[in-house]
Amino acid sequence: MIELRDVTKKYDGIPVVDRVSLTIEKGTVTSFIGPNGAGKSTLLAIISRLLRQDGGEVIIDGIPIEKWGSSELARRISILKQSNQVNLRLTIRELVSFGRFPYSQGHLTAGDWAAVDQALAYMKLTDIQHKYLHQLSGGQLQRAYIAMVIAQDTDYILLDEPLNNLDMRHAVDIMKTLRALVQDLGKTVVTVIHDINFASCYSDCIVVMDQGRIACSGGPQRIIDRSVLCDVYELDFHIETVNNQRICVYY
Repeated sequence: MIELRDVTKKYDGIPVVDRVSLTIEKGTVTSFIGPNGAGKSTLLAIISRLLRQDGGEVIIDGIPIEKWGSSELARRISILKQSNQVNLRLTIRELVSFGRFPYSQGHLTAGDWAAVDQALAYMKLTDIQHKYLHQLSGGQLQRAYIAMVIAQDTDYILLDEPLNNLDMRHAVDIMKTLRALVQDLGKTVVTVIHDINFASCYSDCIVVMDQGRIACSGGPQRIIDRSVLCDVYELDFHIETVNNQRICVYY
């Protein structure tokens, strides 16, 4: 379980995350939604310890995040940032193998390569695993980065806008894969996502952020509602139920 207690982060004295308290249950998909600048990506970086909070506490499985050793934390939490740049001549397989570094320290065992193969298969990259990164489309490259995170084999998987550069079919594949990681492997997935309908259809919990604070949180039936979304996004929403899923129409 991940617990946030009054977490605050400021830049130039201005809070971008403002006294956020939240519990993220194990074995769930939790999606953060909200307008640009709401603090979603900053909060994800704080949970992974890429950023230090200015106030409050982050507690991972009962232990304050500051007390985790770096290697131990890297075996517990993995994160895919919004922008990724690798200026090396690497194949997909080589990139995905980087996910095993917390275990192998660069000396991969047969077990490490088995985890790489499993991640490649999960992301449907096995057939092109020997292609170089510069040969890939944007969608293929995004899937390769996600495979690297899966290969890290952590309890908690944090993904900042994982659907970037993906067409509709591959975006659906990614979201189905995230659900499978939870249902089949017991992972806990936390994602920042802009598509409200993907959040609605694939999340157990949705956290709505606005101006650095949590405006509302709960299951899709509670969150996908005009009374919650219209003010936050400053748009008029029409909500439909399709196959028992709450779908937003906002065009």
